[in-house]
Amino acid sequence: MTMDAQLFREQAKAQILAAGAAHRPLEIRGSGSKAWYGQQVQGELLDTRGYNGVIDYEPTELVITARCGTPLSEIEALLAQHNQMLPFEPPHFGIGATLGGMLASGLSGPSRQAVGALRDFVLGAVLMDGKGDVLHFGGQVMKNVAGYDVSRLLAGSLGTLGLILEMSVKVLPRPIASSSRRFELSQADAIRCLNQWGGLPLPISASCWQDGMLTVRLSGAQAAVSAAERNLGGEAVVGADEFWHAVREQTHCFFATSTANKALWRLAVPSTAAPLALSGDTLVEWGGAQRWLFADDDAETIRATAAATGGHATLYRGGDKSAGVFHPLAPAVGQIHRRLKASFDPAAIFNIGRMYPDF
Repeated sequence: MTMDAQLFREQAKAQILAAGAAHRPLEIRGSGSKAWYGQQVQGELLDTRGYNGVIDYEPTELVITARCGTPLSEIEALLAQHNQMLPFEPPHFGIGATLGGMLASGLSGPSRQAVGALRDFVLGAVLMDGKGDVLHFGGQVMKNVAGYDVSRLLAGSLGTLGLILEMSVKVLPRPIASSSRRFELSQADAIRCLNQWGGLPLPISASCWQDGMLTVRLSGAQAAVSAAERNLGGEAVVGADEFWHAVREQTHCFFATSTANKALWRLAVPSTAAPLALSGDTLVEWGGAQRWLFADDDAETIRATAAATGGHATLYRGGDKSAGVFHPLAPAVGQIHRRLKASFDPAAIFNIGRMYPDF
């Protein structure tokens, strides 16, 4: 460990212990590119950007280990040199996005439907808890674990459990070939087609339906991509890379409404669920399992509709957050959350209220 890295740990520990002794909240934050996600956090800033750099990367092992403040752009540039990538395509939402923010937010991009979520690629993590202790979880290889898989538990925890110091993430080779096709379909027909295609040996790596047009991305070996193009038909998409980047970073024209502070909801539902009986503009991803909605309905109606399908709803951007950003937890699950919070953060100082009012 370099002197700068050691100094950061010492200073962070001192700040955490002082905050705990004074019962003074801390806001753990990197570049702040996702500061809008979740409830508003108040407290003294603990800036993670000073703790950066790649610790270990062996391309043949398909694993990279880096510190929390390392820019995502730096990680992706290094991987690209070896024709590798973060397979879950994490959104940046800003040029300064960091690796720690990626893990804390737990957000995955368009390829989530094909490869799995961010949490599925987290192999290990190092965490500084509310006592200033440095805890190591997982490792650098895939293996079975007993009890809580804490390294994956940190994915989406929004800094409420402690200061994520380091993480090891599995990476994958970039696909040899890629092609995107577009089809004119209603939302119901698009969902039906996506679920039918999902049961076939087709190399579909991403999908997006909006305003009567379904776009799918094919990725893999050239022969598989070419065969899928012939089987599916559709029109070739010009500028496909830019299109998927815009969907990932929410610069696609659909998301422009969010600049007017209109409520953008993210609904996670079974991929087979029929179009939801909710008013507002919709964009569908992940083979039908993720549905973005600029809603005209109230929070209770939206959440009840999502729950009726076996899903849940998150108030992603804009809107009135007094209704709660995240879907209310079942009592038993809420109790587990509180016990975990108390275990890692006994003084209750880390990003208080960002997920739910009491943790």
